[in-house]
Amino acid sequence: QVQLVESGGGLVQPGGSLRLSCAASEGFFSVDTMDWYRRAPGNQRELVASITSDGSTNYADSVKGRFTISRDNTKNTAYLQMNSLKVEDTAVYYCRIGARVVSGGSIIGYWGQGTQVTVSS
Repeated sequence: QVQLVESGGGLVQPGGSLRLSCAASEGFFSVDTMDWYRRAPGNQRELVASITSDGSTNYADSVKGRFTISRDNTKNTAYLQMNSLKVEDTAVYYCRIGARVVSGGSIIGYWGQGTQVTVSS
Protein backbone atom coordinates (compact mmCIF):
# COMPACT_ATOMS: atom_id res chain seq x y z
CA GLN A 1 0.00 0.00 0.00
CA VAL A 2 1.48 3.32 -1.08
CA GLN A 3 1.50 5.91 1.68
CA LEU A 4 2.54 9.55 1.61
CA VAL A 5 3.90 11.28 4.70
CA GLU A 6 3.88 15.06 4.69
CA SER A 7 5.76 17.37 7.00
CA GLY A 8 6.94 20.95 7.33
CA GLY A 9 3.74 22.89 7.88
CA GLY A 10 3.28 25.40 10.66
CA LEU A 11 2.72 29.02 11.59
CA VAL A 12 4.80 31.71 9.94
CA GLN A 13 4.63 35.47 9.66
CA PRO A 14 3.94 37.20 6.34
CA GLY A 15 7.12 37.34 4.30
CA GLY A 16 8.48 34.21 5.94
CA SER A 17 9.38 30.83 4.49
CA LEU A 18 8.45 27.20 4.97
CA ARG A 19 9.55 24.00 3.30
CA LEU A 20 7.10 21.14 2.91
CA SER A 21 8.18 17.55 2.34
CA CYS A 22 6.25 14.57 1.02
CA ALA A 23 7.83 11.14 1.30
CA ALA A 24 6.31 8.20 -0.54
CA SER A 25 6.61 4.81 1.10
CA GLU A 26 7.57 1.66 -0.78
CA GLY A 27 4.96 -0.38 -2.59
CA PHE A 28 5.12 0.97 -6.11
CA PHE A 29 7.16 0.40 -9.25
CA SER A 30 7.65 4.03 -10.30
CA VAL A 31 6.46 7.54 -9.51
CA ASP A 32 5.31 9.80 -12.31
CA THR A 33 4.11 13.29 -11.44
CA MET A 34 4.35 14.70 -7.92
CA ASP A 35 1.99 17.56 -7.06
CA TRP A 36 1.13 19.94 -4.26
CA TYR A 37 -2.45 21.09 -3.82
CA ARG A 38 -4.01 23.32 -1.21
CA ARG A 39 -7.45 24.03 0.17
CA ALA A 40 -8.20 27.23 2.04
CA PRO A 41 -11.32 27.53 4.21
CA GLY A 42 -14.36 28.08 2.02
CA ASN A 43 -12.41 27.48 -1.18
CA GLN A 44 -12.03 24.59 -3.54
CA ARG A 45 -8.84 22.59 -3.69
CA GLU A 46 -6.38 24.08 -6.15
CA LEU A 47 -3.21 22.84 -7.78
CA VAL A 48 -0.23 24.80 -6.48
CA ALA A 49 2.68 23.14 -8.25
CA SER A 50 3.60 19.96 -10.06
CA ILE A 51 6.78 18.27 -11.21
CA THR A 52 7.17 15.44 -13.68
CA SER A 53 9.58 12.55 -13.46
CA ASP A 54 12.03 14.37 -15.75
CA GLY A 55 11.89 17.56 -13.67
CA SER A 56 9.50 19.73 -15.66
CA THR A 57 7.56 22.05 -13.37
CA ASN A 58 4.30 23.93 -13.44
CA TYR A 59 2.97 26.54 -11.00
CA ALA A 60 -0.25 28.32 -10.22
CA ASP A 61 -0.02 31.99 -11.17
CA SER A 62 -0.56 32.99 -7.56
CA VAL A 63 2.69 31.34 -6.41
CA LYS A 64 5.00 31.83 -9.39
CA GLY A 65 8.29 33.38 -8.34
CA ARG A 66 7.68 32.56 -4.66
CA PHE A 67 7.28 28.77 -4.50
CA THR A 68 9.65 26.14 -5.86
CA ILE A 69 8.79 22.48 -6.26
CA SER A 70 11.54 19.87 -6.42
CA ARG A 71 11.94 16.13 -5.99
CA ASP A 72 14.56 13.60 -4.98
CA ASN A 73 13.88 10.46 -6.96
CA THR A 74 16.34 8.45 -4.87
CA LYS A 75 14.19 9.12 -1.82
CA ASN A 76 10.81 9.28 -3.59
CA THR A 77 10.31 12.63 -1.92
CA ALA A 78 8.84 15.89 -3.16
CA TYR A 79 9.50 19.30 -1.66
CA LEU A 80 7.76 22.64 -1.80
CA GLN A 81 9.89 25.61 -0.84
CA MET A 82 7.60 28.50 -0.03
CA ASN A 83 9.10 31.98 0.24
CA SER A 84 7.58 35.43 0.67
CA LEU A 85 4.50 33.85 2.18
CA LYS A 86 1.27 35.83 2.23
CA VAL A 87 -1.79 35.61 4.45
CA GLU A 88 -3.71 34.25 1.47
CA ASP A 89 -1.36 31.26 1.29
CA THR A 90 -2.98 29.97 4.48
CA ALA A 91 -4.44 26.54 3.70
CA VAL A 92 -4.09 22.83 4.20
CA TYR A 93 -1.47 21.62 1.74
CA TYR A 94 -1.78 18.16 0.23
CA CYS A 95 0.75 16.11 -1.63
CA ARG A 96 -0.37 13.90 -4.49
CA ILE A 97 1.62 11.47 -6.59
CA GLY A 98 0.82 9.46 -9.68
CA ALA A 99 2.44 6.06 -9.39
CA ARG A 100 2.55 2.71 -11.13
CA VAL A 101 2.30 -0.17 -8.73
CA VAL A 102 3.69 -2.63 -11.28
CA SER A 103 5.72 -2.23 -14.45
CA GLY A 104 3.43 -1.26 -17.33
CA GLY A 105 0.49 -0.75 -15.00
CA SER A 106 -1.86 2.22 -14.95
CA ILE A 107 -0.91 5.39 -13.12
CA ILE A 108 -2.84 5.64 -9.86
CA GLY A 109 -3.19 8.78 -7.76
CA TYR A 110 -2.32 8.75 -4.06
CA TRP A 111 -2.87 11.55 -1.56
CA GLY A 112 -1.15 12.60 1.62
CA GLN A 113 -3.00 13.47 4.81
CA GLY A 114 -2.41 17.20 4.48
CA THR A 115 -0.37 19.66 6.49
CA GLN A 116 -1.60 23.02 7.79
CA VAL A 117 0.18 26.18 6.72
CA THR A 118 -0.89 29.34 8.52
CA VAL A 119 0.49 32.74 7.58
CA SER A 120 -0.37 35.32 10.17
CA SER A 121 1.18 38.18 12.08
